Amino acid sequence: MENTLHLDSKIHYTLRFAAAMCFIGHGIFGIIGKAIWLNYFAVFGIAHNLGNTLMPILGVLDVLMGISLLVYPTRVILLWLAVWGIITASLRPLSGEHFAEMIERAGNYGAPLTLLILSGFSGKNIKNWFSRINPDTLINEKTIAAATTCLRIVVFLLLTGHGWLNLSEKKGLLGQYTSLGFSDPVQIAHIVGAFEILAALSVLIKPIRPVLLALFIWKMGTELFYPHWEAFEWIERGGSYGAILALWFILPQVSIKTQKNIITT
Repeated sequence: MENTLHLDSKIHYTLRFAAAMCFIGHGIFGIIGKAIWLNYFAVFGIAHNLGNTLMPILGVLDVLMGISLLVYPTRVILLWLAVWGIITASLRPLSGEHFAEMIERAGNYGAPLTLLILSGFSGKNIKNWFSRINPDTLINEKTIAAATTCLRIVVFLLLTGHGWLNLSEKKGLLGQYTSLGFSDPVQIAHIVGAFEILAALSVLIKPIRPVLLALFIWKMGTELFYPHWEAFEWIERGGSYGAILALWFILPQVSIKTQKNIITT
């Protein structure tokens, strides 16, 4: 008989707040009217005038979905946020941006997806999709192994994506390093990029809690330096911090046997 255990509620709340932060922050940019969103509307052939009309509507919906997750979390909301997060992230390369922009936002869709895995899929029971999920749910080794693998992949992607953007010398990142006083921002970008990709590989191969804690602090700190709307940019990236922290929380709950199985998968 497969062992079961109660999920550490800190994992639930970490992923729940992380996903809410992401979509509330994202929605605020829609309400403000972030101009780059017009490029994403253009992927669907939507003109700028209509895009400007739709932007605040979608922004309000994102904020409401984020608040809903805080007030009354359900599986159907988690599923929607995961799917919507993948769609919005995919629009970046589809609109001509670097492919790394999509994988760097893995936390946006990875946080709600992992929480959905831990909460259990309801199959044909439609009622359960709309019922409130329990922070202290009972889970088995298979579920926690799947969630851990998901988090490892998500953290790998978001760190790799950001590192890749550094190595490709993204203009916005170079501007951040210049504003911080670095005389050679390109060199700094290359150093940071190499570090983040190596860190991503270490998480994918074998996550170590002290390393994850350092990466959590690193990620929270480095996302503070956006030149415009710093607070909202930081909030929107809540999925990135949350995925790293949730992985840090979940590792002690993984049995030695399960850890071996995860490492070999």
